[in-house]
Amino acid sequence: MDIFLISTIASIATVIIFSLLFKNKTKIDKGFKMNYFGLSYRRKMIRTLISFPLIVLITIFMMYIDLSKAIKISFVLFILVAFAIQFFYNYYMWKKKES
Repeated sequence: MDIFLISTIASIATVIIFSLLFKNKTKIDKGFKMNYFGLSYRRKMIRTLISFPLIVLITIFMMYIDLSKAIKISFVLFILVAFAIQFFYNYYMWKKKES
């Protein structure tokens, strides 16, 4: 449990730091950019859509892991809800910046 807490805190801290570092920088809208925070909202939305097959593979993989059914369903629902929120947030912000 300690490793889960430590990795969660490190992940959140990394997201916050990169968000602040790239807040007022020019965003890339064409071509490949490895850094997610340097992308425009349109490109973030496209990258989210590209990651959808990976999400499908993870959900299929979860069927074969030896965990309780409630944990499997909770994990899959969490991933799908997080994906949907990220996609619609990026879409909303793209349209907001466009107008």
